[in-house]
Amino acid sequence: MTASTEMIQDDTVELRSGALRLALRPDMGGSIAGLWHHHVPVLRSTEPHALQQPRLGACFPLVPYSNRLGYRRFRFKGKDYTTQPNFEGSPHSVHGVGWQQPWTLRSHSPLDAVMALQHTADGHWPFSFEALQYFSLTPHALRLQLVVTNTGAEAQPVGLGWHPYFPRRQRSRLHIELSDRWDNDDAQLPTRMVAQPGIDGDVVHLGFDNCFEGWAGQARIRDEKFSLQMSASVSRLVVYTPHDRDCFCVEPVSHVSNAIHMADPAAHGLVTLQPGESTEAWMKLDIAPI
Repeated sequence: MTASTEMIQDDTVELRSGALRLALRPDMGGSIAGLWHHHVPVLRSTEPHALQQPRLGACFPLVPYSNRLGYRRFRFKGKDYTTQPNFEGSPHSVHGVGWQQPWTLRSHSPLDAVMALQHTADGHWPFSFEALQYFSLTPHALRLQLVVTNTGAEAQPVGLGWHPYFPRRQRSRLHIELSDRWDNDDAQLPTRMVAQPGIDGDVVHLGFDNCFEGWAGQARIRDEKFSLQMSASVSRLVVYTPHDRDCFCVEPVSHVSNAIHMADPAAHGLVTLQPGESTEAWMKLDIAPI
């Protein structure tokens, strides 16, 4: 049998297709616990029952904004708003609210799953929305889609993306076509854009924690185990390559970090949704063993 789906526990779902196994934790921020080819992790992976928090798993959704929201406050449509702390040691709100709330498994089949989140305006995000996550697994690829709908009575700003973690192996290498990099201040907020004619190098020699513009929608991630091709419908990436960790991140996102504080948030990717309106994005990871 080449495809199967399995309910391991009430809060865990697994899809299998060919040699790929995808483990989901709807209850833990709608996150992916792990993605394996046979027994080899494609993303940084934890067995789903052992996952303690989304940030220790394979991937989680970024909704209704990505990266940092500066100093937990913003102004929108002439009104001032604040958000609650959600990330230890940071003066900012980070990665939105979807990763810290339980999602509901709406449906699943041998190769697909759908999760839903109903967010009611609260201290962490002052607007109501619905988010849907779609997961599709084939023998050679994983496809993710996010759809966000404004379920409130007023306009709201929305951005989205994904936060995948990749294992850092001895020969981990990135090849990404880009045009510009946002440099950060001491608080890790973007302050100026400088030319960045792509990334092409071994991860061990990179030191990024930046948002990048002008992404052509393709990224090659290669090591001694896999050749991965990431593609997405968004035009920005956050790349995080810490020297002291056994993983790194290549995050497709729809907007610049902290775009809501910029002079023209729309020009930097934030979308304003009127009541009932939706926005969506997708990413895909093609997987070829070496």
